[in-house]
Amino acid sequence: MTAAADSAPAPSAAVSVGRASMVFNAGRVNEVAALTDIELDIQPRDFVSLIGPSGCGKSTLLRLIANLLTPTSGEVFVNGKPAAQARLDQDYGMAFQQSGLFEWRSVRKNIELPLELKGWAKQRRADRANEMLELVQLPEFGDHRPWELSGGMQQRIAIARALAAHPPLLLMDEPFGALDEMTREHMQAELLRICAAAETTVVFVTHSIPEAVYLSNRVVVMSPRPGRITDVIDVDLGGERDEDTREDDAFYATITQVREALRGAEHDSGQPVRGVDDR
Repeated sequence: MTAAADSAPAPSAAVSVGRASMVFNAGRVNEVAALTDIELDIQPRDFVSLIGPSGCGKSTLLRLIANLLTPTSGEVFVNGKPAAQARLDQDYGMAFQQSGLFEWRSVRKNIELPLELKGWAKQRRADRANEMLELVQLPEFGDHRPWELSGGMQQRIAIARALAAHPPLLLMDEPFGALDEMTREHMQAELLRICAAAETTVVFVTHSIPEAVYLSNRVVVMSPRPGRITDVIDVDLGGERDEDTREDDAFYATITQVREALRGAEHDSGQPVRGVDDR
């Protein structure tokens, strides 16, 4: 992952953000500068976490990548396409803090939903849903309703739905924020397994430093508003991560490195860093 150059997409980049800024209510009394001159390239199969204080623009940046927002200035490319075209081509899946499953549809039918929207035939949809249920290790729950599943199981189904149509990119906004600590750690391990099997690039928003370090091969540190990228930290914990990874000296050293980078962002901005979980 490198800085984007001259607002042009890097040839091999899964995501390329070129000098993107976002101002809400521009020219009004309540104008808010959310992001300033964001430059970021993310390579295929990267797992990149965005971390910074509450209100720094992490989720706004994710929504620019998803083309749910249009930058005030600058450009965003996904798989070499303008973000708007990538959205129309359904080049990414999304998962949020709440699973967003439809209670009146079975688990299997929830997974099939994006495939229905793409016009897949009924049997092809069913076959793919069964594949995804196997991938998230919940094959016996296909005929259940979401309310019959635990929170962690619901999030696995939400991830399965997001990946059902083979998107090369998965965008995640604090998907485990509402889970208890033990379930959260289990889901982190599950997410790495699922995304490795699906060969998916991930952009992940979190407030948790340990979560960012455990999941990522790079952690992008952002400053208090207006959000800027102040550091990009490489995470070298090996490809296979498990419970022993959380006890490794390199894990704690990288947590310290991210914490110090956040403090540096606070110093540069002159604003206190709040809303970052150091546990």
